[in-house]
Amino acid sequence: MPRTPRLTSAATAAALTAISLLATACTGSAGNAAADDPAEEVTINFWHGWSAPGEVKAIEDNIKRFEAAHPNIKVKVTGNMTDDKINQSLRAGGDKAPDVVSSFTTDSVGKFCNSGAFADLNPFLEKSKLDKAKVFPQSLLNYTSYQGNQCTLPLLNDAYGLVYNKDAFEAAGITAPPKTWSEFTEVAQKLTKAKGDSYEQLGIMPTFHGYETTPMRLAAQWGATYFGADGTSNLAKDPAFAKMLTAQKDLVEKLGGYEKLEKFRASFGDEWGAEHPFHKGQVAMQVDGEWRPNMAREAGVAFRIGTAPLPVPDELLADYGKGYVSGTIMGIAAGSKKQNASWELVKYMTTDTGAVVAFANGIHNVPSTIEALASPNLQVDENFKTFLDIARHPKSSTTPPQADGGTYQLTFTDLAYQHEKGAVTDLPAALAKTDAQIDTDIAKAK
Repeated sequence: MPRTPRLTSAATAAALTAISLLATACTGSAGNAAADDPAEEVTINFWHGWSAPGEVKAIEDNIKRFEAAHPNIKVKVTGNMTDDKINQSLRAGGDKAPDVVSSFTTDSVGKFCNSGAFADLNPFLEKSKLDKAKVFPQSLLNYTSYQGNQCTLPLLNDAYGLVYNKDAFEAAGITAPPKTWSEFTEVAQKLTKAKGDSYEQLGIMPTFHGYETTPMRLAAQWGATYFGADGTSNLAKDPAFAKMLTAQKDLVEKLGGYEKLEKFRASFGDEWGAEHPFHKGQVAMQVDGEWRPNMAREAGVAFRIGTAPLPVPDELLADYGKGYVSGTIMGIAAGSKKQNASWELVKYMTTDTGAVVAFANGIHNVPSTIEALASPNLQVDENFKTFLDIARHPKSSTTPPQADGGTYQLTFTDLAYQHEKGAVTDLPAALAKTDAQIDTDIAKAK
């Protein structure tokens, strides 16, 4: 399953508010709270968000290996914890609060670092003589730090690409996945079969409410730059944003229009269950992560599954193979008095090649270290290799951390929602207005 589930605007806003409130409660750092002796007998509290049996087992297996290597450190694990629950406990403090936290919400890293909720891990990395630039791909370091504060480290990786129905491709006479956006548009139309005022099969659900088809996933293919050198929002100045939004809206129109597509989308099942529209054959292509092929097989699909990178604009064909990357993060509570012992756990789970590979194999995710990506022990099939290649691609990118967490992405997404349904008559003006709102929100968060 994905490690970075999409949140609604309300859920994300609530999480970011909780983190903001945390700023007044957590003021610890590696410098003033790391006086504990990691060689002493100690129990540390580790909170994470995984809940599926296979995921929980993979976590427990890694913890058992860690405790065997560090017999003086016991780890009390609490799973299925949301960011809201984590933040509430961090604010309350005390012996029951988590010392180590794993979160799926990479958009919150800027808030975590800026507020002081999590300790800066740079001193721990230096003490352990770990060169983070040699351990982790740069794209992952980009979303786990903020303004030099490495308050989190990557714990597994997500890469986004195209998952498609090979049988549907063959039936439509399509011999290879599309590489350019114009090819993608043609393929999506060929795969679409009308049924009355609805669809028997849709090439792809192109609207931004369609699960992982978010503005951020597509903007990465255009090489969009969210902020200028002066730190201000760059949506209006970078033509990539307008080009992406225009291309997406054109695809929406060519596949039947916003209202018809949204009516069909209302018939879709849960994103993570057997009723997913790709599993049921309602859509032939899906913007998704490395977990989808395995989930589709577990759902018992009868068709053959293929994977490929997402298409790029025609003029950027040389960049084909790149994609949007994200992932799970891991950090140490700034208020913890067991930070040195906690660091031993964080270091093990995020930098030990054996631990990272075992965890990646256990939950079918892309590993997050350079060595683990190349490990012969990594379980790789043809479909999974696609996402490994996307994760390794030098031009794969992510959304940059900001002091307001993911608020700027919500603001951009709100504009994209309005644009795709035809409510934006002057896109350049709308982008400039969005820039102004993003700059205001970030200024308030600092």
